[in-house]
Amino acid sequence: MNRAPPDAAGDLFAANLKGSLLAVASSAFIGVSFIVKKKGLRRAGAVGSRAGVGGYGYLLEPLWWVGMVTMLIGEIANFVAYMFAPAVLVTPLGALSIIVSAVLAHFILNEKLQRMGVLGCVLCIVGSTVIILHAPEEETSSSVEQIWHLATQHAFLCYASFALVAYLILMLHCAPRYGQTNIAVYVGICSVIGSLTVMSIKAVGIANLRSSLQLRA
Repeated sequence: MNRAPPDAAGDLFAANLKGSLLAVASSAFIGVSFIVKKKGLRRAGAVGSRAGVGGYGYLLEPLWWVGMVTMLIGEIANFVAYMFAPAVLVTPLGALSIIVSAVLAHFILNEKLQRMGVLGCVLCIVGSTVIILHAPEEETSSSVEQIWHLATQHAFLCYASFALVAYLILMLHCAPRYGQTNIAVYVGICSVIGSLTVMSIKAVGIANLRSSLQLRA
């Protein structure tokens, strides 16, 4: 894909900036939501059965619902961010939610952040920064038709098939056997499916943006 012409450079920068700010705000809301929901779960567990053993008392805890609403706001902001900025720019910023939740857990939930945890946070920041600094300067797909054309290419179809096979293996074989002892199983499931849903989110976001522009016109 060709680089954007000079007269479009300003619009491209503005769109990327808007998408980046939305992604950062999304990470902040999602990171905070984890802490609020955890406090809600603790309150519910103090007066009834814990969620970990099948209790549903947290559904009556207002603080837990505040956390859910906060997470919903963050996810909506993340969805909108894909309308403006490329996925390679938005997705790494999602790692900031891990840092937000880890730091808040240390100070609010008294869950001590060990040296390895600090190292992990630093690596998240460094990795996200490297990816963002080397994000492509090309124009991203600007129409649903263009995204559909890319999605029907042989290379992507092969990758999608591989991803679905990997997902089924992780879900049907690995999760029942190792899911309770190895979190990497569920991280792998989320990552594999997430690599496919990002394109769908991008397409839906562009479709909504074009519909809004047509209604305004």
